[in-house]
Order: sequence, then C-alpha cells, then structure tokens
Amino acid sequence: MRYFIIAGEASGDLHGSGLVRELQAVDPDATIQAWGGERMRDAGAEILKDYRELAFMGFIEVAQNIFTILKNFRVVKDQIKSFKPDALILIDYPGFNLRMAKWAHENNIPVHYYISPQLWAWKEGRVEQVRQFVDRMYVILPFENDFYATHNIEVEFVGHPLIEAVDRYRETNEHQGAKRSGIALLAGSRKQEISKLLPIMLRVAEAYPDEKFTIAAAPNQPESLYRSFLKKFTADNVEIIHGDTYGVLDRSHAALTTSGTATLETALFNVPQVVCYRGSRLSFAIAKRLVKVPYISLVNLIAGKPVVEELIQDNVNVRKVSRALEAILRGSVRKQILQDYTVLRRLLDAGGASNKVATAIYESVKS
Repeated sequence: MRYFIIAGEASGDLHGSGLVRELQAVDPDATIQAWGGERMRDAGAEILKDYRELAFMGFIEVAQNIFTILKNFRVVKDQIKSFKPDALILIDYPGFNLRMAKWAHENNIPVHYYISPQLWAWKEGRVEQVRQFVDRMYVILPFENDFYATHNIEVEFVGHPLIEAVDRYRETNEHQGAKRSGIALLAGSRKQEISKLLPIMLRVAEAYPDEKFTIAAAPNQPESLYRSFLKKFTADNVEIIHGDTYGVLDRSHAALTTSGTATLETALFNVPQVVCYRGSRLSFAIAKRLVKVPYISLVNLIAGKPVVEELIQDNVNVRKVSRALEAILRGSVRKQILQDYTVLRRLLDAGGASNKVATAIYESVKS
C-alpha cells in the first residue's frame, strides 16, 4: 500500500517515525512518502519536504509567511496527485492539515488523522471539518474521547506515543536515573521560543553557581544559535548537548521547560519541572482571548490539576523562575510531583499507540 504522511513540527516527526516503523511492520509492501524530518527519514519514509521549513509559530509569523504557506499547499497537492496514495495520514499541525483533509476528501483520498488538533483548547468550530473531511481520527489524550463524544463524533483513543518513545530510549541506553544531577534547560524547538526563554533560563543559571545546567539543544536548530546566547552570560556552569534531549532528561534531577510536548517528555522521565511560556505581546493577547483551557502544560491538562508550576509571560522572570525551581529541587513539592507523574503515565498508557494506528490504517485501506 502507498501512504503519504504530513507532519509539520518536531513532535510530529517523532510520532511519525514510530508510525512509519509500525506501518512497515504490518504492511511489508508499504511505500511511504512524507513531509517530516530526520526521524521519519531514518525510520524509512521518503521525505519530500523538511518540517523545519513549515514550522511558523504565532499569529504574526503565520501572517508574515502566508505566501510561503500557500505555495506549500500547491506543492504538496501536486506531490500527492503524483504519488496516488491509498491513504493520507495527517499528524496534528491543524492550520495546514485540516485544509489538506478537505482537499483530500474532495479528491476521494481516505484521510486518517493521527493526534487530534487541540480543538478542545481553541477554535472548537473546526470540529465540523473533522466531521466532514476526516475518515478516522486517532486521539492520544484520554479526555479527547469525551470532547468528541459531545459532538457525536466517534474517535479512537490509542494512548500516547511518547510512552513508547521514552521506553524505546531506555531499552537501548543505559538508564541514568539513579545517578541524576543537574538541571535541564528545554527552551523549545523554534527560534522564537528560544530567543524569548533561553536568556531568562541562563540568568537563573547564574543565580545557581553550584548547580550544573544543561541546555538540551533542539536537533532542528544549529548549536551556534545556543552559543550566541550563552556567550552573553558569565555563568560557567552551563553546557550544551545537541540532539540528545532524552539523554539530558535521563541524567537531570530538575528541569525548566517550555510549554508543549517537552513538558510531557520531562514528566515521563520523572523529572520535576517548572513550565515557562513567553511569546510576543500581540500573539499572547490574541491567544488569551481565544484559548479556553485552564493550563498551558500537557501535564496539568491531562491530570486536571496543577501538578507542575506554570509561569506565563511577565511571570517568566529570574526571581519567579528561581523561586519555583527552588521548590522542586527537594522536599514535599518534589515528592508530590513524582507521585502525580506515576498516575499520569497510567492515564496515557493504552498499550502501543503507533502499532494500534498503523494496524487500523492498514486494515482500513486493504479492505
């Protein structure tokens, strides 16, 4: 069978790589073309466009790059027409992928959506696009079943693929959990996030000269970007590890993270964390009016309570981040976070998300 996958972000590339491996396992004749990244390429997909050319963040940046985005639509449609896939598989990335779902539906291409857009957070009206244009939706957060049920849309909860990604890492690498020390700095995967958050994280590092800090540099960003920030600070207790976020987390006993997939990865490695988010003032003002969830981190959203502290916009400053970090380094706050992480993992583990999705897609297209 022929499969075309569109993943527009680093997390989509990670989850897509697991799906590519499982598609090849359940369908030995699988031919896979994709928009994705190195992980999907290493798993066996033919990558036609790198997701790093697609990752526009925030309302302003999207507006500034609208002509590039429209060109990308034309390019991918031509590629899909030429490839003639048995299924189009869309991974999150809703602004782009929901439009692709509509086009594919109109062209009689089965649409499988893996990892639901966060319609429960904002733009709930897009649920009608899911109803009309998506043949099967596979969700990875337990509360998403109930959300779609209120709209009379049947979806399948497959568990969270980060569990298998973390377990795969630990199976192939010596587990360092018992010898943990130091603090991980995860400032995001996009340049805009990094430029907003990393300078503040580095000033916190200066305030903790006896702690070792490690920047987990995103694989899609050059190490020179991180060094350009690091050279502006006097702290000599900071190192950069490029492209090994899991290794950094597995060796750390605390973390400062930005909102997004990283918060969940940090939790699954049992690392107490402080979650930070800081965007442009205009984008944040718009988002504040539109987003309707009580938390910004996946950890707290899934748990339904404030497991980890969240600092947003002007609250992301050296004093408040340092105070929050101090609280998780030792004592009762740290102990409670680790207990809540255990519950969180149970909520997310449905037994192999990638295999469930690959099997469902293959059985659907071969029938």
